[in-house]
Amino acid sequence: MVLPTYNEIENLEGVLAAILEALPQAQVLVVDDGSPDGTGQLADTIAAREPRAAVLHRSAKEGLGPAYRAGFRWVLDRPETQAVVQMDADFSHDPRDLPRLLAPLMAGADLALGSRYVPGGGTAGWPWYRRLISRGGTTFARTVLLLPYRDLTGGFKAWRRELLDSIRLRDMGVNGYGFQIEMTWWAHRRGARIVQVPIIFRERTAGRSKMTGGIVREAMLRVLALRWETIPFVGTSERQR
Repeated sequence: MVLPTYNEIENLEGVLAAILEALPQAQVLVVDDGSPDGTGQLADTIAAREPRAAVLHRSAKEGLGPAYRAGFRWVLDRPETQAVVQMDADFSHDPRDLPRLLAPLMAGADLALGSRYVPGGGTAGWPWYRRLISRGGTTFARTVLLLPYRDLTGGFKAWRRELLDSIRLRDMGVNGYGFQIEMTWWAHRRGARIVQVPIIFRERTAGRSKMTGGIVREAMLRVLALRWETIPFVGTSERQR
């Protein structure tokens, strides 16, 4: 389990306990980006008494993408790692869904996507504009990248180790939620077996959302860049002939 945190002191202890109750065999890595509210120190306190928890401290907030990349490299360096799950630390992703999310990997899938937009999935507690941004972002990315998956901006995913290890994490330039789109894009490009698992995404009850307009713009620009990189450049071919 890779759990990025920034100012999640109100949620951390509860979400860690819920994760380990749902998956007693899990090892959880908290990746804290220098939270000024003391989240990192609380994580250290929990890890000191809980052998299934570890903490990776980063000096400053750089965004979701760099935090996940650092956390993924940390867990992939451990040979005992078989699967890697990513999720939010604010209870927006229900820890009780973890066994369902991992089940497709047990059946041969390479990646399981927790999806709000397949039958049985949904959102709870969101205002209309959050739903519009989320739906619009996924529709835009699906259309531009020609992907069949119905929730490309979600961050509740389970990866088979071999697939995650094959993705060149250091080459990814996005820092915000565009990272979620890019990771699924590269998995698809590698021919991964990808399964969508319905989930209910709930608005956080404590702490503040990290979503900003800049993050949305970055994600849209990255989607366009990914599409551009895969379009054959006719002019180059003509010059070569």
